[in-house]
Amino acid sequence: MAKTVSEASAKTPTNIKVPEVAQPGISKAIIAEMSDEINNMLSYAIYNGITINTEVNSLIQNSSVDDLINAHNLLCKNVAPATPKSIQFSKKLHEQSDKKFTFGRLPLVRNLIILSVLFLAIFIITGISPNVNNDSLDNGIMHNSGLKLLLNIGYLCSIAGLGVTFYLLKSVSNSLKKGTLLPEESIEYMAQIVLGIIAGLVLSEILSVYITDPNSITLFNKSVLALIGGFSSDAIFSMLQGVIDRIKSIFIPANS
Repeated sequence: MAKTVSEASAKTPTNIKVPEVAQPGISKAIIAEMSDEINNMLSYAIYNGITINTEVNSLIQNSSVDDLINAHNLLCKNVAPATPKSIQFSKKLHEQSDKKFTFGRLPLVRNLIILSVLFLAIFIITGISPNVNNDSLDNGIMHNSGLKLLLNIGYLCSIAGLGVTFYLLKSVSNSLKKGTLLPEESIEYMAQIVLGIIAGLVLSEILSVYITDPNSITLFNKSVLALIGGFSSDAIFSMLQGVIDRIKSIFIPANS
């Protein structure tokens, strides 16, 4: 005898969850996030005396998705070069400022200051060593060895490190004033410090042989080259990249 519908439904498990079908369009979480960013940008603009487009008021009051997107676009133009992400990060730092000492409010600045003091200490320690002088720097990496080589490299690296931290501290200061500081810049700046030290060594030990007379290389001009290399690591990288691109263009012609 065939089973009735009621008997079949009775044996069907009732704990099976039917997957919900995703609704098309923008989710409520995105709309809520966009509303928070609009409020943050309004607060930032008012606090910093930035002119706000009056069309934003009517767009926010309507609260439709299209109007919120238009209001968000208008406010992004008003608060530029700041962005919603940088404004949110600045707001978070401001909220934490009352809970920490001045030195610990911004970890990025704190780390850069610590590194600057460390590079300065290495510069002083290696600079007063009798193994670091005009002759040892003139010999370069190829003709030094042992402790003398270590001290000379440490001396040049410390100067390059001072140059790159000087540049980064000024850059962070400008970013804080403009409200453009982002959380991921802490990782980027750490990588830039390493690039600055490498650029300082390249400029002082390799390029100095080709841009100056090797017999007249002194403590002063090698130190200046290391400082310039650390401060302008982006320019050194762009210059080397341009040389590589020119070499590649010779052997690998562009596709026509």
